[in-house]
Amino acid sequence: MSQRTITRRDFLKVASAVPLAGALVPALKGSPAVAAEKVRVVLVRDENALDASGAPNAEVIQRMLDEGVRALVGQPDAIGAWKTLVHPQDIVGIKTNVWNKLPTPAEVEQAIKRRGMDAGVAEDKLSIDDRGVLRNPIFQNATALINARPARTHQWSGMGSCIKNYIQFVPRPSDYHGDTCADLATIWNLPVVKGRTRLNILVMLTPLFHMIGTQQYNKDFTWAYKGLIVSRDPVAADATGLRVLEAKRREHFQDDGLLKPTPHHIQLADTRHHLGVSDPARIEIVKLGWSEGILI
Repeated sequence: MSQRTITRRDFLKVASAVPLAGALVPALKGSPAVAAEKVRVVLVRDENALDASGAPNAEVIQRMLDEGVRALVGQPDAIGAWKTLVHPQDIVGIKTNVWNKLPTPAEVEQAIKRRGMDAGVAEDKLSIDDRGVLRNPIFQNATALINARPARTHQWSGMGSCIKNYIQFVPRPSDYHGDTCADLATIWNLPVVKGRTRLNILVMLTPLFHMIGTQQYNKDFTWAYKGLIVSRDPVAADATGLRVLEAKRREHFQDDGLLKPTPHHIQLADTRHHLGVSDPARIEIVKLGWSEGILI
């Protein structure tokens, strides 16, 4: 697998690397001609992402997100990079996750919103929502979606993932729970979301790597990873996050690290539904910032 480790000092070298226009979304386009090209995923971490109390540091989160997006699209300027994702004429829905034990942090939500507005999107054309997306006029008319949720183990799908975060776009989420949520990727073909996602952010600030029973949360099974994973490909983002969770489980439990139930919806999103790339050999990981305990 191709991957690089760089610091902020080296960032301009990364930003000037080959842009991702063709390589980022081959599987989203379903084009066999470019299916072998690597998909870029950026993992950015900062030792100061959380304050002494464990709360996200808003200024650092903004900087991390900007660094990730800059490296992803190959632009040295933060606002210029965001302008490649959203445009003044867009109607933007920021799809987050409100699970009360580990929600998308407000600091991440506001960092996204701020840069959307900096890119020229009017505030009244931008909305943050989760469970109300089907009733939200902004999401009903959205031309662009940004998908942001924390990584965690999940009692039905194995992993709460960027792919799974769109389950609120269907009237009856339980319809997609069969075979450990194997076919979640089909949601991404529904008219309300198809082709609209500009960016996926898998929040890895304090991931949950183990869960026992329905809706069970134990802070002892989280850790301060202090990271964000960003990609235009939700499958590649999730596959990368899954590697981190499994590595943490191997470290903690001294076993094979595999999640139970198995999050095979991520692999099937690639092999069955052709939504994106799950094979690590076809993912280029660009690593930015703090490297201690990176696990992958």
